[in-house]
Amino acid sequence: MLIRERLASGKPSVSFEFFPPRTDEAAAQLEHTISELGSLHPDFVSVTYGAGGSTREKTLEIVSRIRQHSGIEAMAHLTCVGATREEIGAVVNRLTAAGVSNILALRGDPPKGETNFTAIKGGFAYANELVTHIRQQHGAAVSVGGAAYPEKHVECPDAELDLMNLKRKVDAGVDFLITQLFYDNHRYWEFCDKARAAGISVPIIPGIMPITNAAQVDRFGATVPPQLATELEARRGDTQAVMQLGVAHATAQCIDLLRGGAPGIHFYTLNRSGAAKAVFAGLRVAGVA
Repeated sequence: MLIRERLASGKPSVSFEFFPPRTDEAAAQLEHTISELGSLHPDFVSVTYGAGGSTREKTLEIVSRIRQHSGIEAMAHLTCVGATREEIGAVVNRLTAAGVSNILALRGDPPKGETNFTAIKGGFAYANELVTHIRQQHGAAVSVGGAAYPEKHVECPDAELDLMNLKRKVDAGVDFLITQLFYDNHRYWEFCDKARAAGISVPIIPGIMPITNAAQVDRFGATVPPQLATELEARRGDTQAVMQLGVAHATAQCIDLLRGGAPGIHFYTLNRSGAAKAVFAGLRVAGVA
């Protein structure tokens, strides 16, 4: 199934994001999470690509296995980091040969220990170049997604330029966008309005990460609404209370987003199923999933 076709149905999608594990224990945890969240019958799941392409083989293995053996549509993340156009083309060919026809095309973060992204000789400097390359190779046979940033990309000096870069990426052939996580829905709605005004018409799927610990919020850097920040601070020393607050806030976010016309919800799971399952249950009760 091509994700663009699923989104064209008009029914909101539900999807989950995983990352390749680095230890046997983490691998077992991921398998448990895939089983638990797979029982919810998501429209698709995605598997990330480590900095510098460090998890390339694991990403290919996991996404292919999910697609072939779990009965779940899978999307592979693909970045420009540390690879030539020929190497990237070979990766795309391997994915399509394994039946994976959905790709999230990203520039990617700099390799570990580096602060700035630098394209290697024969590689791509920007995500729009990667999208163009995929389209030249495979045309409409592949559905290509891209990333969007309601609070702008951290490296971009201003939101207007970030939106121009996004329009360039969409014009290269992106079918849909998935946003970076956010905790304030006003950021999403305002961003969508600006994107539409700029001529971006593809579906923009909001990315949601339920808060599971206070340090997580500090690490990801998204703006936290004042009331949520106050309630979070009051619970900072109580892990269970923080989790309950995070699930409640994410559930309210998702209900508002889906009732407001968002094309779906993409959950950043951190390879754990508990919070996402709890939010999904809340959406079922509210009649929006």
